[in-house]
Amino acid sequence: MKQKQIFGLNPNVFFLGLVSFLTDVSSEMIFPIFSLFLFNVLHTPTTIIGLIEGAAGSIASLVRIFSGWLSDKLGKRKSLTILGYGLSTVAKPFMYIATTWGIAFGVRFADRVGKGIRTAPRDALVADSLTPEQRGKGFGLHRAMDTFGAAVGIISAVIVVLLCQGKNWALTRGTYQQLVLIGVIPAVLALFVFFFVQEPKKETPRGVSPIAKLGGLLSGFDRRFKIFLGIIFLFTLGNSSDAFLVLRAQNLGNPVLHILLMLLLFNFIYASISTPAGMLSDKLGRKRVILSGWLIYTLVYLGFALASPEASWQLWLLFGLYGVYYGLAEGVARAFVADLVPAEKRGTAYGLFHGVVGITLLPASLIAGWLWQVVNPAAPFLFGSALAFLAMIGLLVLIKE
Repeated sequence: MKQKQIFGLNPNVFFLGLVSFLTDVSSEMIFPIFSLFLFNVLHTPTTIIGLIEGAAGSIASLVRIFSGWLSDKLGKRKSLTILGYGLSTVAKPFMYIATTWGIAFGVRFADRVGKGIRTAPRDALVADSLTPEQRGKGFGLHRAMDTFGAAVGIISAVIVVLLCQGKNWALTRGTYQQLVLIGVIPAVLALFVFFFVQEPKKETPRGVSPIAKLGGLLSGFDRRFKIFLGIIFLFTLGNSSDAFLVLRAQNLGNPVLHILLMLLLFNFIYASISTPAGMLSDKLGRKRVILSGWLIYTLVYLGFALASPEASWQLWLLFGLYGVYYGLAEGVARAFVADLVPAEKRGTAYGLFHGVVGITLLPASLIAGWLWQVVNPAAPFLFGSALAFLAMIGLLVLIKE
């Protein structure tokens, strides 16, 4: 009997997308303005903000590598995915009592570790549930649902901010605490959706002990995948935490309400483009679509560097174009990873891919925080634009589809 499909795809893709939707409703109520909470309420320096965002992401990325590798060796993706989502859900309520940047860092670290545990097994579970001809569409749909959840979360945050503090310029502690309380609810609901997710049947690997082979993480991958990881490292080194985009928007004179609406615009465009971009990559090839996204990113970061406080429309345009970049590149890059690696090593591949991104986030965010404080607020974005351009050249020249 043929399995019933949803949107022409394995139901796993939809239900994992629904999990991501609910989780992002939660996360986008709490974490997009996390940097404003640190900066305005806890009076944390930008160098420390960079350290918090970078260290949490980088250390958690080591977990991503191990988790992806472990899902290959056990032949089980679902249990690790649930564990990761569960840890993030448990961590979030503790933001309510955060009174120092150290406590806030602990919560952010736990949330990122949860993301580290779940991301590679989840992406491998999505890939296991798709045929090669559906990968772009499937990952695009997953990214779209994830990002529509982010949009709903930001709309909810806007409503809470309006009800709690009106159009006040800076974020207050009381408002942020309300965001945390409400934001935990959809995260809990997301865990119940896993009842509908099925582990695809496949043979569990046998032979050499998985622990004995942990050191050979890059064995079994061809040259193209290894080069792609190097290019991703270069691109990410200039792609600091999005917390700096939020700080830049405030630096150019925008109140918290406007910043939330800009983030809403970003997520709406990102979500709207993800599925069509994935389907386009199924027809035209992943590389062309990724390059288009990276070109837009290069121009957007240049725009953030040159934006003027007297022309707030520039920020709206830049956040919108940033959504175009994400829509074109994020889901398609994940589909590209599946194209480059053997099926039995997808978990490890996604662990390495996300691990490189996350580990590089630490030096990227430290560099951005240092450039902001020592040079000027435009400097991190000029640096990021330049490295993105170099990464584009590397992808164009060094990797053939």
